[in-house]
Amino acid sequence: MTTDGSAAWDLLGDASRRSIVERLAAGESTVGELAAAMPITRPAVSQHLRVLKDAGIVRDRQVGRTNVYSLDAHRLAAYRRQLDDFWTTALGRLATTEVATDEEERGR
Repeated sequence: MTTDGSAAWDLLGDASRRSIVERLAAGESTVGELAAAMPITRPAVSQHLRVLKDAGIVRDRQVGRTNVYSLDAHRLAAYRRQLDDFWTTALGRLATTEVATDEEERGR
């Protein structure tokens, strides 16, 4: 996992993967259940799940002949920290820039 937050952006920058994560946040699902609620094919859902699973955000367990997917809250929290760090830094820079701009405008 990178420290600059790019891994989180790469994983969650895709709308389909964000949708899958949102749906799994509500509870476990199978590929078929996820695909039924999305405008993409079942193989596409499987491919996105594989990416999320490789990143450690999603895990699966076998129930009979079906895989049931869920979120790994611990690993997802690490990605959230990356995004939080990014936004804290970005918003801090923005606030500093706005203060400097305000001071320049008042000095005119």
